[in-house]
Order: sequence, then C-alpha cells, then structure tokens
Amino acid sequence: MTEPATHTLDVPGAVLTYDVREPATSSGAPPLFALGSPMAAGDFATLANLLDDRVVITYDPRGMERSTRTEGGPVTPETHADDYHRVVEAVGLGQVDVFASSGGALNALAWVAAHPGDLRTLVAHEPPLTSLLEDSETVARVQADIVETYERDGYGPAMAKFIQLVSYTGPLPDDYLDQSAPDPAMFGLPTEDDGSRDDLLMANMRTLPEFVPEADALRESGVRIVPATGSEGEGTVARRGGEALAALLGLRAAQFPGGHGGFVVNAWSPDNDPTPFAARLREVLAG
Repeated sequence: MTEPATHTLDVPGAVLTYDVREPATSSGAPPLFALGSPMAAGDFATLANLLDDRVVITYDPRGMERSTRTEGGPVTPETHADDYHRVVEAVGLGQVDVFASSGGALNALAWVAAHPGDLRTLVAHEPPLTSLLEDSETVARVQADIVETYERDGYGPAMAKFIQLVSYTGPLPDDYLDQSAPDPAMFGLPTEDDGSRDDLLMANMRTLPEFVPEADALRESGVRIVPATGSEGEGTVARRGGEALAALLGLRAAQFPGGHGGFVVNAWSPDNDPTPFAARLREVLAG
C-alpha cells in the first residue's frame, strides 16, 4: 500500500479526518471503508495494509483523535451514518464495501437504511444490538448506570463498569446492578476524575440502547449484509448482538478468527494475529 493521504471534511457539528490508502497494484475490487465506533483510523491500519489490492478508507469518528466536534450532546447512530455517507461522497469513488466493527457496525445499519446506494457489501462485525437481546431491558439499565457513573465520577469508574459488562457471558441477571462496582485500578484505569466529559464511547452509549434496526429497510436495500461474529467471546453482549442481527435477517453469521477486536494488536489484546482475520475478510467480501 502507498502511504495514506489524509483529508478533512466539514460536516454539521464536526470536522472529520479520514485517510485514503491506494494499492500498489489494484485487483479492481471496490474501495473498502473500514470503520468502528469509538475505534479510530489507527486501529484499522494493520488491517488496511493487509488488504493491499484495493483502495482502503479509514477515519476517526467525530470526537475521536483527529476528528473534532463543534457541537456537544449525544451522538446518534443516524449522526454517524450521515458522516459515513459524507466521507464516501467526498472520496468520490462510487459504491464501497464496508467492514464495520462494534458500534460502527450498529451505526452502519442506520447508514444502509438511509443511504443504501453508498454500499455494495456490509460486513457487520459484532454490533452491540442490545435492543434485540432477550435481556435488553436489563442491559439498558446497566448502560444507563454506566453513563450516570461517567457523569458523576468520571472516566475510570465508568469504563471499569463497561469492561465488566462486555466481559460478562450469558444474559444478564435481573440483579446484575446489585453487585459491587469494579475497581478501575484493576484494569489500569485512572481512579481520579480529571473533570472531562467528552468521551465518545459514553456519548454513544446515551443513544445506542434505543437503536432498533429497520429490518424491512435492510432487507430491501439491495446491500449484501453479512452479520459477523468472532470465534471467541461466546455469550458476550457484542457476540450476542451479531447473532441477533443474523436471526433478524434470517442469515447465518460469518465467523471470524479471534474475539471482538481480532483485527487489531494493541495494549488490550497484544497476542492478536490480524493476518488470518484479513484473509477471512477477503473471503467474505468475495462472496
């Protein structure tokens, strides 16, 4: 791949930064837009370099790293969907294939419903579609508690609760919130409140539990939608979300190597191997 060309784009309420990588030799495949939320472009760099036969677009969601927000308040899936649409329009290369992870996969479903002409294939990897889960009411209460903790106590205590939630396997019991709050220090998180309240994950969590995919719009969109899950993490909220999407659309979920972030090596998952993940993505995109 060539070095990425970086661009900025003014959109309502934000200035987005995105990167476009050109292949040294193109296979003629459509561009791939690799995205997540709140994960930013850097988390997809290794995957982008492994998919070196097509143009790859990555970006920082509004409020993350190089993309700035010019307005406060909650950030909805529809807001992110409009950002994706505007980035694809700005790139100007026509329809794209999309690999979307986590919150990005949920937001991409809103994108398909609003702008189906932008996409050819969407691989929706472990969208946290908590509204479709059997324990949706309990999960919604837990997510609301995380946001309340963030507003009251700051990032560390809230993020510790988030990690506890996404690590839990199986449906949440009704008395889940009766347990003691986890210690942020257990996860290497700050215990002191720095006063900031601009974390995108927490902004997303104010609206994600309310999102219900428009099943009819998705089926009628003409977009090939591939629900996807990791081979690890059975019973976790994110994997259950991917399975719920597959059930909603009457499809079988495509399984990918590793867990929720199997495509990235970072401090949280230093032993990941993105190479087989990229190979599996090539296979799935080829149909």
